[in-house]
Amino acid sequence: MLFLKSTSAPIAPGVFAVDVAAKPPGKTFMVYVAVDAVETPSGFIQAVEGLGFKQVFTKPYTHHDGKKIVDIHFQKAGTDIFEGWTAAEKESNLQRLDEVLAGYNIKITPRVMSLAEAFR
Repeated sequence: MLFLKSTSAPIAPGVFAVDVAAKPPGKTFMVYVAVDAVETPSGFIQAVEGLGFKQVFTKPYTHHDGKKIVDIHFQKAGTDIFEGWTAAEKESNLQRLDEVLAGYNIKITPRVMSLAEAFR
């Protein structure tokens, strides 16, 4: 679950948080989003899926301020070992993701998770 301080200031209509992160060593990234459960931003979700990312986890919950939220995790398979991304796929996928999310005025900062965060 993404940490949301408040749901009063979404970063895009119906979108409260976006995290683009990879487990170490940081070659294959996933997209983690927290969206409004009542007015789901279907265009945003379709845009991410249009890049080849598939929903692999969905969890609804109620935020402490009463807003209904859905956490969605997206994953895209690559051609490297264990469906990981090659260096070229990493560059291409992150660039395309950045371009698509920029259309929603969302700026991403891809990051590599700490070992503790990745394997809890």
